[in-house]
Amino acid sequence: MSYIAVGLAGIPVFAQGGGLNYIFQPSFGYLIGFALGAFVTGKIAERFKNPSFKILIFANFAGLLTVYALGMIYYSLMSNFYLGTPIGLWPLFLYCFILAVPGDIALCVLSASLGKFLIPALREL
Repeated sequence: MSYIAVGLAGIPVFAQGGGLNYIFQPSFGYLIGFALGAFVTGKIAERFKNPSFKILIFANFAGLLTVYALGMIYYSLMSNFYLGTPIGLWPLFLYCFILAVPGDIALCVLSASLGKFLIPALREL
């Protein structure tokens, strides 16, 4: 949430700058999804004292699904109703999901692998 607040305050931390007008960018939904996805991932993972790789990968994919769902819905609404540049379902799915998700899946696997070892270590501190 701090990241989003800083960006909306005008500091150019987003991909295309910053400022309050950024909420009118079609990609802003991914930032909303990012915040909610982090919450979802954390809530699932923290239910277990020592989460397994399977639990962590599930939590990561649940968060990723949240990011993409909110991002794609917001993108579609902004494109179709605010910007007046309609986008169909197939182009939306292709450009806003298929082309971007392989790297995110790899990051989910990497973070679940790291989390399996780091979470117990951090809890001992």
